[in-house]
Parts: sequence; C-alpha cells; structure tokens
Amino acid sequence: MDLQIKNKTAFISGSTNGIGLAIARKFLEEGTNVIINGRSQNSIDQALKELNRLKFSGTLSGIPADFSNVNEVDKLISELSDVDILINNVGVFEPKPFSEIPDEDWFRFFEVNVMSGVRLSRALLPNMLRKNWGRIIFISSESAEFIPEEMIHYGMTKTAQIAISRGLSELTKGTHVTVNSILPGPTKSAGVIKFIEDLAKAENLSIDETEKNFFQKNRPTSIIQRFAEVDEVANTVVYYSSPLASVSNGAAIRAEGGIIRSIL
Repeated sequence: MDLQIKNKTAFISGSTNGIGLAIARKFLEEGTNVIINGRSQNSIDQALKELNRLKFSGTLSGIPADFSNVNEVDKLISELSDVDILINNVGVFEPKPFSEIPDEDWFRFFEVNVMSGVRLSRALLPNMLRKNWGRIIFISSESAEFIPEEMIHYGMTKTAQIAISRGLSELTKGTHVTVNSILPGPTKSAGVIKFIEDLAKAENLSIDETEKNFFQKNRPTSIIQRFAEVDEVANTVVYYSSPLASVSNGAAIRAEGGIIRSIL
C-alpha cells in the first residue's frame, strides 16, 4: 500500500530506539525524509548506522536534544525547518509506589512527556496551517485511561497528551492538518524488556512466565495477553500520519491489544 508520504519530512522525538526507531524505519520504507532525535550524538550515530542499512529514497539525519533541558529543546527547534509530520514520541517511565514519588519526579515526567510535545507543536503547527497540510501525533498510552497504580505520575502525563492533542485538533478546523494521539499498550521496547528482565530476576522466574504473570495480574483485561512488537505500533502511527487517514482528527486511537474495555 502506498501511504502517499514520499518526500514528506517527518521529525520523531525520542527515536534512537524502541517505538521511535521503529517509526523512523517505517517512514523510510515509505520514502519519507526522516529526522531522528536522541539525548546524545552517540545514540543518534548508532541509530543512523542501523537505519542506513535499509534501502530508502528519502533523506535521513538526526538532531540531539535532551527534552528535560529546555535550552537544548530550543536549540533543536531552531534547527528544524519545514516539517510535515511531527511525532511526539519522547517519554520517560518508571514504576514507583505513589507515596515514594517526590515532587521532582512529577515535574520531570511532565517536562519530558508533556512539554516536549507542547513546545514542538507550538513551533511547527503554524507552518503546517500555512501550507494547509500536516500531521501531529502524540504517542500516548493505554495508561492514559487505565492509570497504572505502579506509575500514576506516568499515567497522568499520558492523559495530558490526549487532552492537548484534542485541543490542538480544534485549531485545524477546515484544514488538511490533523492532530491525533495513539495509545499503545505494553510494548516490547528496550525499556520494557529491561523492566521484565529485572522483574523475572527478582521473582526467580523465566521471561515467559514473567510476561504471562504481568498480563494476568497487571493487565488482566488485555485481549492479546502479550506485549506488542514495536513494528506493530509503528505501522499504526505511520498510517495515521498519511493522507489516507485524512478524516481522523482529534482522535485517541487505540493500539493496546484490547486492555481498555470501554466502547467509546
């Protein structure tokens, strides 16, 4: 299927591994010009090396920036020019009991997970509106609706992303610009793999047993009862970045394996 995004330019925050890197790979396969981002030049160089193994017709580059540092974010924004597709993917997560989450963690999670998308959208949306075409996607989570008791601060930021996405979509009324959020479920990214490995070690179980227990205890409503692969999420993101998804605007699109039971 031709997604009609050849020669468009996409910027993906937090894209040197995991879901972000998979999204970059899918865009390149579609002939899109891709700008990746990581916290360091070294992480970008490693990701570029991996992506350059692919055969693609677009251009590929990277810009380092730590989204917990507003000065680095400002510098990154100054280096972005004509971006057609913005994927707000960067994020941090950490399981921690509510009573042990200090104020600093709440602010840090909000700064990275929420303000990253706010700042990038504020900078790039006006030009999309002038061109009368663009896509902004926030990578939220099923945790936005199914707030995990072990990561309440994380869930809070994911809910905020949906609210911002919906609000921004109202600014695109009558244009060919869309703003949506994608809600992945637990996905087999590097961070999640480490989380499961640590949990398996702590409980003296195999990885498979730990994954099974995780879904039975922590995500019992999951229909697929497994972690999603990063490419499965990336496929959804890239489709909704395309002209083929032109009537989807202001939507919270689920890619979470059926964890959320509500039908609306």
